[in-house]
Amino acid sequence: MASIARSSLLRQLASARPTLQTGLVANAARAAAFHTTARKNLLAPLPQTIQGTVNDAAPVPETSPSHGSYHWTFDRLVAASLIPLTVAPFAAGSLNPAMDAILCATILIHSHTGFQNIIVDYIPQKRLPGVRKLFIWGLNAATAVVGLALYEFETTDVGITETIKRVWAA
Repeated sequence: MASIARSSLLRQLASARPTLQTGLVANAARAAAFHTTARKNLLAPLPQTIQGTVNDAAPVPETSPSHGSYHWTFDRLVAASLIPLTVAPFAAGSLNPAMDAILCATILIHSHTGFQNIIVDYIPQKRLPGVRKLFIWGLNAATAVVGLALYEFETTDVGITETIKRVWAA
């Protein structure tokens, strides 16, 4: 019984093969007609030059403990610490200014390292060193301004957790 089903299946596939191929060509033509926009590169391609000779060793960057896995581990620890720091003031029922300050500092560090990772990933040092330095300085300035604003909000106003509590109850 299996051999009969198999042979009939093969005959069906053999007879349907030409229509299958013409169907693929028709679908490809429809897909090509759909993609009519031209590809636009945002950055010009790098110059095609070879630095050094074939016999030169590959350059090995200097190691630094503040980059790589330590940096990734620090980012994960800061992100994981935001969960209890966000929930603790509301669960405990006490609004402590020290806890509020630690929460603000952790949010600021988390935001700074996140945007720094975006800059490092998407603005290449080799191609755009000036632009990358400009973005890093802009990030540092924005972090300083937001840190000062959070400090002023914590010391002269009600604080982050009390503001969230009031907005939630409103």
